[in-house]
Amino acid sequence: MMELRQPDAAMLPSYVAAMERGWSPRNVGSEKARLDTLERIARGEAAFLSEFEDGATRGPPIRLPDGSVVPRLPDLLRWMWDGEFCGLINLRWQPGTNALPPHALGHVGYTVVPWKRNRGYATQALIEILPLARQQGLDWIEATTTDDNVASIRTLEKAGARLIDKLTGVVHHGADEVVRSYRIEL
Repeated sequence: MMELRQPDAAMLPSYVAAMERGWSPRNVGSEKARLDTLERIARGEAAFLSEFEDGATRGPPIRLPDGSVVPRLPDLLRWMWDGEFCGLINLRWQPGTNALPPHALGHVGYTVVPWKRNRGYATQALIEILPLARQQGLDWIEATTTDDNVASIRTLEKAGARLIDKLTGVVHHGADEVVRSYRIEL
């Protein structure tokens, strides 16, 4: 059985083991993100884990593909856990509004380690994060996925999301790549 958990020191070795097997905590710029994350953990586990305090913005700033740097948004991050680390889900927002800045591609992002996929973990995590989004005052959440990511599309639709737009030229993706934007009403 999978559950969402606040990251903690007891789970950190399993999280590191997933990265050592090649999994990355980011879907975009994944290899760099994987190596940067391992380096931050090596510099100090307690400091790394403190980045995940609910609503904290202590993590490193976000570097966009064009090289510009933007501040982190408040967020909630949960690790998927079934006796070992299986993935993560992140909820981000701007206080007082449903709107996100142009560089944020959605309120939620999720990823599951390859050896734990096709078990419904991402769908379960997305459904379980929705009450936390309501607690932050959000009326709806948006999420994006590429047009060819069938697993993510299926996850969003199973969680009750509806397609609201198809976009091209999105900053985190290639100019010709189609990105689907979905919304879940809360």
